Amino acid sequence: MAIAVLDALDNARTQWYHITAIVIAGMGFFTDAYDLFCISTVSKLLGRLYYFDPDSTKPGKLPNRINNAVVGVALVGTLVGQLFFGWLGDKLGRKKVYGVTLILMAFCAICSGLSFGSTSKSVIGTLCFFRFWLGFGIGGDYPLSATIMSEYANKKTRGAFIAAVFAMQGVGLIFAGLVSMILSKIFLSLHEAPSYKSNPVFSTQPQGDFLWRIVLMLGALPAILTYYWRMKMPETGRYTALIEGNAKQAAADMGKVLEISIQAEQDKLSNFKAANEYGLLSKEFFQRHGLHLIGTTTTWFLLDIAFYSNNLTQKDIFPAMNLTKKPEEISALEEVYETSKAMFLVALLGTFPGYWFTVFLIEKLGRFKIQLIGFFMMSVFMAVLGVRYSYMKNHPAEFAVLYGLTFFFANFGPNSTTFVLPAELFPTRVRSTCHALSAASGKAGAIVGAFGVQNYTLDGNPSKIQKAMIFLAFTNMLGFVFTFLVTETKGRSLEEISGEDGGVGAGENETQMPVRSMGKPGGQMEE
Repeated sequence: MAIAVLDALDNARTQWYHITAIVIAGMGFFTDAYDLFCISTVSKLLGRLYYFDPDSTKPGKLPNRINNAVVGVALVGTLVGQLFFGWLGDKLGRKKVYGVTLILMAFCAICSGLSFGSTSKSVIGTLCFFRFWLGFGIGGDYPLSATIMSEYANKKTRGAFIAAVFAMQGVGLIFAGLVSMILSKIFLSLHEAPSYKSNPVFSTQPQGDFLWRIVLMLGALPAILTYYWRMKMPETGRYTALIEGNAKQAAADMGKVLEISIQAEQDKLSNFKAANEYGLLSKEFFQRHGLHLIGTTTTWFLLDIAFYSNNLTQKDIFPAMNLTKKPEEISALEEVYETSKAMFLVALLGTFPGYWFTVFLIEKLGRFKIQLIGFFMMSVFMAVLGVRYSYMKNHPAEFAVLYGLTFFFANFGPNSTTFVLPAELFPTRVRSTCHALSAASGKAGAIVGAFGVQNYTLDGNPSKIQKAMIFLAFTNMLGFVFTFLVTETKGRSLEEISGEDGGVGAGENETQMPVRSMGKPGGQMEE
């Protein structure tokens, strides 16, 4: 039997506080996406500025290993930050470490733009150093934001609320392209220059050194603006009651934000705590949730190989497909503008709508179906792009449509659901840690994309790009298969799903569960 504070949270009507929580948590993801992906808009500019070769017929370019480091080092930091802050969120509480991530993100975004030195090596070295710690702060936002939103939300709209937080990543992607596009256009209007082909030296405007720094430093702004409101959020009622064992404080905190009176019912906590004492490495956790953890980690890993490969390699694929002008035909600032504009349009028309389709349909279709559909459609479109690459190269409009659809079904699909499911499937004591493990597995996949798949696109070789597309189609199909290890969580309380209410939970053997329709996907309970 649920204690009053949990029952109040599960059955609360949607009100202004829920919307506020979505915005506060979502602004973190806006910042995350902007900081992680704005580097792709200016990385070619870094090559022109710091790796110019007067004897080359092509503009300066970051060496492959340097490019991979500049683009990928933040992902390594994110992976480490996810594990650290996810564990800390379960040990100290969600709120206590929630503000630290924002401070770190704001500080390191500013420092990234102030990267100093008199040589290319020192500038790139300091840039990579600060972007690692930027990623470390970003990493903490994943498990903490997902866990906080899942523990605040009611059971009827929980999936939509968590997905809405994550959808702010799409807004951040749009702004990464938009801000770079606007600033590069302003700089271009003030500092015109010939193409590289016409004049290799003067085609790279020295003012570009200010442009990339401003683009990176603006990532600190939303983090600074959000910090005060994060600090005003109370600890989640579930953590206060079930982990700290203080039902009275939980009832007072949640009563204030929900604007209702809630009974403390301290005496009922013993049943919940008894069912929630096993650790992450225990046999009981493995029996109840082992397959779910394997499912959430593998699907997120496989998804992020494709998702980050697509996002980080756009700058290389666009000119190869004639969607932007060739580097030697334009100046340095024009190249930033062309790349940013293409990224902005793909994010606006392909990426962004997918997030919000998930928000509006996740409580109707369920997490399981959306994830299966997304993985399958991504696999199909990437297979077509790979197999028919020679044809697509001469038909850029068709390529752009199919390429955009891979982004749409990533977000109306596993990019959203892999974020939602780990926040729902696991018990309160290890919820943040399990989400962190799943997210870190995803970032391991992103690192494969940044340091592995990206090597196949950097020189614009059609044969290599074709192989990369076919490989990504295969990883998506594997994601489709591993989705069957997770279960549907729609419409059920977190305690019912995890078994914290004394029931069997979502991870028990099916013979121990109440009667269920074996034909329904993801082991969803019979209505």
